Amino acid sequence: MAAERLKDLSQPIDVPLLDATVAAFYGTGSKEEKELTGYDLNSRATADQILRYLQNNPDMWLQVVHILQQTKSLNTKFFALQVLEGVIKYRWNALPVEQRDGMKNYISEVIVQLSSNEASFRAERLYVNKLNIILVQILKHDWPARWQSFIPDLVAAAKTSETICENCMAILKLLSEEVFDFSRGEMTQQKIKELKQSLNSEFQLIHELCLYVLSASQRIELIRATLSTLHAFLSWIPLGYIFESTLLETLLKFFPVPSSRNLTLQCLTEVASLNFGDYYNVQYVKMYNIFMVQLQTILPPTTNIPEAYAHGSSEEQAFIQNLALFFTSFYKFHIRVLESSQENISALLMGLEYLINISYVDDTEVFKVCLDYWNSLILELFDSHHNMDNPAVTANMMGLQVPLLPGIVDGLCAQLLHRRRLYAGTMSKLRMLMICRMAKPEEVLIVEDENGNIVRETMKDNDVLVQYKVLLSCIKMPVNGTLLSSEQYVGIMRETLIYLSHLDHEDTEKQMLKKLSKQLSGEDWTWNNLNTLCWAIGSISGSMMEEQVSFTPRNVDH
Repeated sequence: MAAERLKDLSQPIDVPLLDATVAAFYGTGSKEEKELTGYDLNSRATADQILRYLQNNPDMWLQVVHILQQTKSLNTKFFALQVLEGVIKYRWNALPVEQRDGMKNYISEVIVQLSSNEASFRAERLYVNKLNIILVQILKHDWPARWQSFIPDLVAAAKTSETICENCMAILKLLSEEVFDFSRGEMTQQKIKELKQSLNSEFQLIHELCLYVLSASQRIELIRATLSTLHAFLSWIPLGYIFESTLLETLLKFFPVPSSRNLTLQCLTEVASLNFGDYYNVQYVKMYNIFMVQLQTILPPTTNIPEAYAHGSSEEQAFIQNLALFFTSFYKFHIRVLESSQENISALLMGLEYLINISYVDDTEVFKVCLDYWNSLILELFDSHHNMDNPAVTANMMGLQVPLLPGIVDGLCAQLLHRRRLYAGTMSKLRMLMICRMAKPEEVLIVEDENGNIVRETMKDNDVLVQYKVLLSCIKMPVNGTLLSSEQYVGIMRETLIYLSHLDHEDTEKQMLKKLSKQLSGEDWTWNNLNTLCWAIGSISGSMMEEQVSFTPRNVDH
């Protein structure tokens, strides 16, 4: 009987009965709710069957406003909004204009009502978040053609209340993510292009609002929401809003503030990842130098970063992770401009020193980020060194399009030698890092098969190696966007150390002997340290001339 009452949508739905059914589905039904329904609410399947029927009924969405106005249950509100979301995604454009406008206005009014009051905004935050998602789904259909005033309306509403402003930032972030990150498969390319153009054309209002909030508000939650929204915008907004305004200067002011530090660092990392030639080099250098001055106060250069990470809070650990991303992103695209000026070299070398120390952190994900950059830097240095006898190749690698006259060739060689000397200290420390962090290679035996052929036979993984591979299977490295296998991971480490050895095999030998002497003296003795040293020696033993590596077996045997 109760089920039939719910299924009859010719009249306003019985909201208490719907609450009881939803509660039964989630296993939270009370005795009173069970008595109200009259059917077995101990059976989740029964409630599931009824809710599925309602969700699939094409007229159910007409009950959504009635349900949201009457129910106190968050789960019931979510069920109603789920029904509405399905209609918006698949049937919105087929609905009459009056129904579309009525629902759009109702959702907007509820959002404003709940977010205008601090108490209701915090208490109903999950509900408001879901309403925001519904609003953005509507925008994907109606904006800009049928809702041209949306951005001006939103910005105007944001200026009436700090809590409304905080929620407006959340809506803008959702909209940006939907258009630029999650839109594939849900909208046509033409619609995506239209939304992107609309966001770009109206971004000045959003930009002004963000700068106003960051300069005037003292409210931590609002500042964090604004920084989070900016982070979503920075990858696509017109560059003038970043480099030709006070945005970078404003962001750097928030870097020393603990409550906003990680979000600010994420924004700065997004800026560092942009690469548009040399046009904004002056701004990048200024940003980097101010950043390094601030960083020395936040994280003094003498800090034992691996130890600080091991004993730090989740927020402090996230800061180290974000710092690794910032340095690697900045150096990947802008290291040349720092190299080219003597006054910037000390800040560059200090940053590389920070990155070396971060690379010792006992966290595979952090090391993965660092390793990816070290590998690319060393490959670039090796290629430049290897092609010194071929000036045309070297000039092309450096992006130079000039006639290779004798004087220019000499200048290129001098520049390459300068780079080698500049990074010599960093490369030496990096060799020790790779020796200390070298991963275990695949275990193989060289055997003779039944046909008399010499073949490699892979040994069954021991327990430690199995655990190691499971760990590696949980991480990703940017190798064609695919999951990195343990063999690939070892291969990148081995490749990095090989290139380091080719750049200076004498220093490689020196670092290995230094590490070995500490093992023999007991100063730094552990089985793990000895194993990583042996794996490092083995990783380069086949890549150099015999006289260059003959020291290794003799000393290890000793």
